Amino acid sequence: MSPDRPGRELAERLSRVESRNVTFLEPAPPFWTEASGARVRDAAGREYLDFTGAFGVAFAGHRHPMVVERIRAQAGRLVHGMGDIHPPAVKVEFLEALTALMPWPEARAILGLSGSDAVEAALKTAQLATGRPGVIAFEGSYHGLTLGALATTHREHFRAPFVRRLAEHVHFVPFPVTPEQGDAVLDRVDELVGQATPVPVGAVIVEPIQGRAGVRVPPSGFLAELAVRVRERGALLIADEIFTGMGRTGTLLASDHDGVVPDLVCLGKALGGGMPLSACVGPAQVMDAWPPSSGEAIHTSTFLGHPVCCAAGLGFLKALQCDDLIARAARLGSLALDHLSKALAGREQVVQTRGRGLMLGVESSGHGAARTVRHALEHGLILLPAGGHGQVVELTPPATLTEDELEAGLAILVTAIEASGNAEQRPANQAVDKPPRHSSGDASELDRFADPSTL
Repeated sequence: MSPDRPGRELAERLSRVESRNVTFLEPAPPFWTEASGARVRDAAGREYLDFTGAFGVAFAGHRHPMVVERIRAQAGRLVHGMGDIHPPAVKVEFLEALTALMPWPEARAILGLSGSDAVEAALKTAQLATGRPGVIAFEGSYHGLTLGALATTHREHFRAPFVRRLAEHVHFVPFPVTPEQGDAVLDRVDELVGQATPVPVGAVIVEPIQGRAGVRVPPSGFLAELAVRVRERGALLIADEIFTGMGRTGTLLASDHDGVVPDLVCLGKALGGGMPLSACVGPAQVMDAWPPSSGEAIHTSTFLGHPVCCAAGLGFLKALQCDDLIARAARLGSLALDHLSKALAGREQVVQTRGRGLMLGVESSGHGAARTVRHALEHGLILLPAGGHGQVVELTPPATLTEDELEAGLAILVTAIEASGNAEQRPANQAVDKPPRHSSGDASELDRFADPSTL
């Protein structure tokens, strides 16, 4: 059986039972069967280095022992509870541990299962706290695809089919990447927040670093000044830290880089250690805009505070501390950014290499990023394209990966960028040479990823 046969068979089976809009099946993707740390194995038995962290979820690595231990123990006692009626005790334990890490002396939280859940809760909280339903979001933003969150997500690809159902009181302003752009955006925010009609603005929602838009980093000081101006006019600053939060950028929250304490924070992805778990967290004076429960909560769900998810979250928080993952993200991210900046210097197809901690992006001209991702996958490295036109290679690997794994993955990435650049310049009828293997510390280790037949 060829290495690709199981993937093709699974793709055919999936196409018969799942909506055709969900999974891209041409060509058949790897179907994962096992993962540990920074490594993934597919149905064909091929092993990969995962530099996506599974959409950033596996910040503590796939199947971290502290997470798995908590899941197993909890599943042996209680798999499901009644989150807002007869709450599982582990929900209390998790919320105490989470809120203790937050930047307010007294914090409250609303739990959910997805990033969209956290954003929905934050938008509702802001409206209750300010009495103003208007929202400012940023061009390039991605806050989720449920209807409330989708109204603040900018990309037309997601919005267009449902635009008639979306809230109309969301204003989009440019996301700045230079100080000059930042000044102009702040002036526009001033103008919008100051308007009393037709719908007053009560919240500004921002990703401290835009992930899906291509790892776009705002200029230093922008978030701090944004917070000041928003609050001066009685609105709230919502930091969407679903991707950036819980250590990925080298600080607990990416907002910390600018010394900003948001009014509300949305968390998710890494928070559950691989289980679906998210939270909208804020100070008591903001969160207490919600009325006390009368026995019928006005914002809840069947799986709120799911005990196994909360247990996994406790395992993640333990790993975050015991493995010093925030410091590892800062150190490994600095090594990766320095390596890529030097290795890719002077390459015409590379526009910029940027990021913070283990949230990095390599922007390419033309369609180089898509080719880079495909080439890297063929050689055992999982990456994702990002940006409005897929022009950025995004790197969000686990913080538990070793330096050897980091070096091996970066070697594959640089080779893939070289190959994609050559393809950009190659005449259409010229054959593609097999890319050379690169050694990085342990040649045999990297060769395993380059040649699936050795697995």
